[in-house]
Amino acid sequence: MSRLRTLLGPRHAGHTMPVDELGALSLPVGDDGVVIGDDAEGHPQMVGFHRSAPYDVLLIGGLWTAQVIALRAAGTGARVVVETGRAQAWTLLAQAAGAGLECITLHDVGRVPPQGATVGSPVVVVRDAGMRPPRGRVVSAPWQSVLTLLPYLSPVAPRLMRNSTLVGVQRVSPREAEQIGRILGLSSAESDALPTLADGVTLWCAGRERHWVMTSPTDAETGLLGTARRMD
Repeated sequence: MSRLRTLLGPRHAGHTMPVDELGALSLPVGDDGVVIGDDAEGHPQMVGFHRSAPYDVLLIGGLWTAQVIALRAAGTGARVVVETGRAQAWTLLAQAAGAGLECITLHDVGRVPPQGATVGSPVVVVRDAGMRPPRGRVVSAPWQSVLTLLPYLSPVAPRLMRNSTLVGVQRVSPREAEQIGRILGLSSAESDALPTLADGVTLWCAGRERHWVMTSPTDAETGLLGTARRMD
């Protein structure tokens, strides 16, 4: 009868450090996120689009913010697929991203083919399909997140808000702010602030979590997309 033997590697003394130095120890955890901006204290805020479960994000806001997120998602190694009825607004971005590589591709509304997302090749689908985006063939799936852009509140917005894991809201009218507040369970102060938001500021909501985030472009992003703006 053969006998299994345990193989032991070389033995080394354990690594130790004084207790008062533990505060200097940090670990790079969750480094696959997309930096969407800074909070009020100047701390970077990230969204992890690369997930093993379906992930839906809704942004009620401007094209500029959606394009910054798409560009930064491509920078993390994701394939970014844009479903849009205004390809001319995305063409320059798609050409500039990836230094000639097709890391951002454009497709007409309803014409996005299956992407075959995997852990080694994650996909972010950006749906820029107007006020009433049709139900797309390509939906969120493991390693394939979907970001839907709505310029303003529309009849489909309540359904999308309820079905999305993360919802971002930029400047809207007082009437829209009231309706959004009811659906998302915002406080009166949060709802009242929505019509006054500056360009580039977004209230991101995930369940009961709330984060006010300012998206500031890098020099390269400013050269490509211009300064932050709510209107397009």
